[in-house]
Order: sequence, then C-alpha cells, then structure tokens
Amino acid sequence: MYPMPFDYEVAESVDHAIELLGEHGEEAKLLAGGHSLIPLMRLRLATPTVLIDLGRINDLSYVRDDGDHLSIGALTHHREVLNNPLVQEHCG
Repeated sequence: MYPMPFDYEVAESVDHAIELLGEHGEEAKLLAGGHSLIPLMRLRLATPTVLIDLGRINDLSYVRDDGDHLSIGALTHHREVLNNPLVQEHCG
C-alpha cells in the first residue's frame, strides 16, 4: 500500500526544525532514519500531512564525553557509536 500524500520539508538546523514544527503543528512528523515511520505510513497507520527531514542537521550527530557520562546525538548512526573511541574506552 502507498502512503497518503504529504508535503516534505528539509530542516537545515535545529532552530529551523522547531520553526517548521511551529508552522505545521500536530500534522507534522519528524523524519530521521525512517525505519519506524515509513512502514507505518505505508500501512496508513500514520498519516502525517508534512514530513520534516532532520537528516541534514549535523548538530544532532555526535558522541561526546560529558564528564560522568557519554552523550550520543539523536542522528548518530549505530556504526558510528560502535566504532567511536570514546564508546570503546568507556563501554568496551
């Protein structure tokens, strides 16, 4: 089955994503990898009118040492976490 029609926006920054969410309200859904949302859309269990793609926001992809814990950004790929020296040092 094909998803319902939707508009597609690309956020260039976190602030831009927040702005787009403000414009489109509850009808918008955030798209990162799409592994959860896209199958739901194909089954028409999720029917957003707008998708906001976060894929170009580099500020959401990181692994960093914050002193007493590691922080991992929302758009950090699993392979980046697996191969990251900080993760290997603290969790290996």
